Amino acid sequence: MHRAGGGRPAADSARRILAARREQLARGRDGGEPAKVGAANRRRRLLPLLLALAAGSLVGLWFLLSLFQPFKGDGEGELRVAIPEGSSIGQIGDLLDERGVVSSGFFFATRARLAGDASELKSGKYTLRRGMSYAAALDVLSAGPPPPKTLNITILEGPSREEVAPTVEDAGVEGDYLKATKSSKALDPADYGADGAENLEGFLFPATYELKAGAAVDDLVTQQLDAFKDQFADVDLKAAKRANLSPYEVLVIASMVEREAQLSKERPIIASVIYNRLKDGMPLGIDATTRFATGNWTEPLTESELALDSPYNTRENAGLPPGPIGNPGLDSIEAAANPDDTDFLFYVVKPGTCGEHAFSETDAEFQQNVERYNSERAARGGQSPTDCPS
Repeated sequence: MHRAGGGRPAADSARRILAARREQLARGRDGGEPAKVGAANRRRRLLPLLLALAAGSLVGLWFLLSLFQPFKGDGEGELRVAIPEGSSIGQIGDLLDERGVVSSGFFFATRARLAGDASELKSGKYTLRRGMSYAAALDVLSAGPPPPKTLNITILEGPSREEVAPTVEDAGVEGDYLKATKSSKALDPADYGADGAENLEGFLFPATYELKAGAAVDDLVTQQLDAFKDQFADVDLKAAKRANLSPYEVLVIASMVEREAQLSKERPIIASVIYNRLKDGMPLGIDATTRFATGNWTEPLTESELALDSPYNTRENAGLPPGPIGNPGLDSIEAAANPDDTDFLFYVVKPGTCGEHAFSETDAEFQQNVERYNSERAARGGQSPTDCPS
């Protein structure tokens, strides 16, 4: 006897359902694409996100590298940059960017804000470099502009204006020293009895002066004249007045003393010789005055130079030369104003010394001293018989 519906049709139905299920699993749960196609779709959907994350990381890395510049140095070359007073951090960054000091005004300003330096940057004139890192530029601007550079120039005692001029030029002082020392509002030679003075020779006080870098030569000359006025104001001129000498004539004598004396103790003695010769109406016979007129300070004077027709030739002319032959220091000025009380009329260098002189009252004694000098000079092959350390 058979059951209702029969057994085989039921089994066939079950098999069909199972096969369909298998096919569904093979194609995917929703009956769509196969599983491997779905995985590929998921990967495709993830790729833009991954790319976005990678791009964001690269942008972030670029930003950090641009901001902190780990491989940037202190730059090269030199640039003069003036930061105006009241400039904002953005304006400073833009200025530095325009001048090529930093690569980006924006990143410079950002770095300054992150470092807390935005309010610490100072206005002023700077010497910066091309291609500086933000950190290096911030360090310089935070420290502030350097103080003005100065130069020290030493004017020696004795040399004339023409001799000093190259020293002034070499020191970097701007301008023509000879022109600037013709006259100045800072001093009138007539106030010292020099109505006919052609220039400021004698009034340019020798000392060490400090000037700003790039200072004009007039600044130096004014300092020299101010120093002269200060120093000369304390010089006692009573003895000079008794000898009917003006302050300017004291300067003339002092300039000769400065050239003649190598030992400080001899300055008042040499000054006394000049006073005594002036009193007796004798030519001073000081070759330094002829050297001043010829400009020959180093070579032996020739016969024609010694016979030079010039008011500065004190072998040929009695009295003082018309002006100083250089710029004396205070010791020589004081010696010229207050000479020793002597009867000496002559002097010549003592052989075997370093500039010491043999002084004499009479011509006979002087000739003996000259003979001793010449003999020693001849023994040395015509060389000066002085013994000074080289």
